[in-house]
Amino acid sequence: MRIEHDPRRGLFETVVEGVRAHLEYGREDGRLAILHTVVPEAVGGRGIAGALTEAALDYARAEGLKVEPRCAYAQAWFRRHPEAADLLA
Repeated sequence: MRIEHDPRRGLFETVVEGVRAHLEYGREDGRLAILHTVVPEAVGGRGIAGALTEAALDYARAEGLKVEPRCAYAQAWFRRHPEAADLLA
């Protein structure tokens, strides 16, 4: 899966079988706030949201940012991945 990052729009996005999925974020005070993770039902259940989240976390690490998971998916992802707790704001 190819994930594109558009920092001007605050998006990580991918297209799977012609369907666009994305993670929207904002940067505030040294933090990357994950605002929305959207994977249409047509391509759900394939790990796309997780891959988008991991791409955002890789970016946060590279930029020295802490992460504030504001959307339900990102909050659940962090509960399932305690090894990433060092990134939490």
